Amino acid sequence: MITAELREWSSWPPEDGPPVPPHHLEPSAEVRALADTLHRSGRLRVRELRSGLRLEATSYVGTVRLGALAVVIRPKLPGLPLRTLLRYAYGLCPLERFDALPQDTAPQAFQALLLHQLEAELQRLLGQGPPRGYVQREETLDSPRGRIDLPASLQALHAGQARLRCTHHARLEDHPLNQTLRAGLALAARLTHEPVLRQRLHRLDTGLRGVTPVRLEPWRLARALHDTNRLTAAYRPALTLLQLLLDAGGMLPEDAAAQTHVLPGFLFDMNRFFQVLLARFLTEHLPGHTVHPEFPLQGMMAYAPAHNPLGRRAPVPRPDFALRQGPRVLALLEAKYRDLWETPLPRDMLYQLSLYALSHDALGSATLLYATLAPDAREQVIDVRDVVHGARRGRVILRPVVLPTLAHLLEDGGKDGLRNERLAFARWLALGERKPA
Repeated sequence: MITAELREWSSWPPEDGPPVPPHHLEPSAEVRALADTLHRSGRLRVRELRSGLRLEATSYVGTVRLGALAVVIRPKLPGLPLRTLLRYAYGLCPLERFDALPQDTAPQAFQALLLHQLEAELQRLLGQGPPRGYVQREETLDSPRGRIDLPASLQALHAGQARLRCTHHARLEDHPLNQTLRAGLALAARLTHEPVLRQRLHRLDTGLRGVTPVRLEPWRLARALHDTNRLTAAYRPALTLLQLLLDAGGMLPEDAAAQTHVLPGFLFDMNRFFQVLLARFLTEHLPGHTVHPEFPLQGMMAYAPAHNPLGRRAPVPRPDFALRQGPRVLALLEAKYRDLWETPLPRDMLYQLSLYALSHDALGSATLLYATLAPDAREQVIDVRDVVHGARRGRVILRPVVLPTLAHLLEDGGKDGLRNERLAFARWLALGERKPA
């Protein structure tokens, strides 16, 4: 087994490291199909060159096996700040049992972090026994309960049965949310490489032995998340973690027709996590404003009426966020988990932001919030000019989100003593107002 270790947005073999013997993909059709799927989906760039295999990591971290090659992609953000930001982004409880030092260097470190967090959430939720929920039942009863089915009851009485057909709601442990949790426990037990954690997960499963075992299908988990409400909000953190584990361990929807549905590994999208993190932070720390994720720019583009022979709908660009104050749009924001202080701005990102800036209003602007670890990172501004007259038409702003700084502001769920600093940081990120010291 050969192991290729790299960081997010880096390549293997490393250009500045010790020489690595050339390695080529196995001729297996399955391995090559997997490499092609990873490359096309953007999870991992896999290039077969004459000089050997070249891997280029993107925003995904975790592990994946390409035949005899084990690929380990580690996040640049250290363990403690990363756990702080994860807990905040997804509303998770504090994690006390996870030993940071060995886990930061283990091949399955990120997967282990999520599994330990899931076990902590389930311990909190199931510590006093499985919560009961109301389940609709249709039964023939001696004593009426709930809503009586009159046609069925009259038919039974006509047949000499002194019983009534009723639809009622019983409060039971065996309800869909607990069934989803039990299926998630089975998934977590299969994924973990730690015997002690597997034992604790089996112990939790024993507490759910009165719950019908089901298979953790994506549709079942999506329905469980959709059906959570004010009374069942305690389930949401555990269900969200199960969604992350399921997404990171499966193939993309476009690969649903393939025979292999399970990824031989675990790849977590840090870009999606970064968007969730910023969505919550900006929403909670911009009072008087509304943050709209995936904001549609309706009417920005339209087919010419006489030149749309296929009758297609007009494209609708969707920035990651729009900041509004009443009906007025104050800012259009994109979030990218890519350190643009260390690396140049990709051309496709520049074109995308330029388009948003030109759509906003006269001398409009669009802001790209990018993740970085550099404490000295500063805002960069690109003017979009009229090539004939040289006048400025719009502005693209590259604004750094220094992740260790944000993690410090959010320690312990956000200390009250740092509230003013968090409010100032949020206003700077969204509106470019004075950067907090």
